Amino acid sequence: MNSDQELVLQYLNGDIQAFNRLVWRWEQPILAFVMRMIGDQDSAQEITQKAFIKAYKNLKTLKDPAKFKTWLYQIAANLCRDELRRRKNLRHTSIDQAHEATRDGARTPDYMISNKETSPEYRWSQTEAKTIIRDALEKIPEEQRVVIIMKEYQGLKFKEIAEIMGQSINTIKSRMYYGINALRKIFEQWEINEEAFDYEL
Repeated sequence: MNSDQELVLQYLNGDIQAFNRLVWRWEQPILAFVMRMIGDQDSAQEITQKAFIKAYKNLKTLKDPAKFKTWLYQIAANLCRDELRRRKNLRHTSIDQAHEATRDGARTPDYMISNKETSPEYRWSQTEAKTIIRDALEKIPEEQRVVIIMKEYQGLKFKEIAEIMGQSINTIKSRMYYGINALRKIFEQWEINEEAFDYEL
């Protein structure tokens, strides 16, 4: 199997199909990353498509073909950041939501209030657990959320994340540490034991 570097060089030398093979290799990982950052399938697919279109148009500007992976994640992360900022500008918190919010804004989702079992032996279903984790991730700062998603879900190394985010490895590790602690505090506020849904941060 050709490496990313080889495929990039093949494309730059006129092999159009080489880029298609890069799309085939990275489409699902990028879609999964964007989905966890954005939260809805339609927007995630649209942003993923935009990421590959932007990569296609700008591939000649990539100085080091061996870093195609981190470059592509950087494009996707920037597009996610733009979308999240756009949504933030459109979002308005209702009076009812404000009344129900906790001191730091980590309001317990309605479905948890109505469906949560009181028994400590209750195990969250896989679907419920994913929804809870997604909602919790949305409560923490974006700079922490993106690091956790890249590290825990995408399997990227701290060095790769640092290159993508343009930060030092120590900064990335710090964001990871504070992000995990923030998630645990949210789970505590929601009265959820991490072990209750077989997920370990």
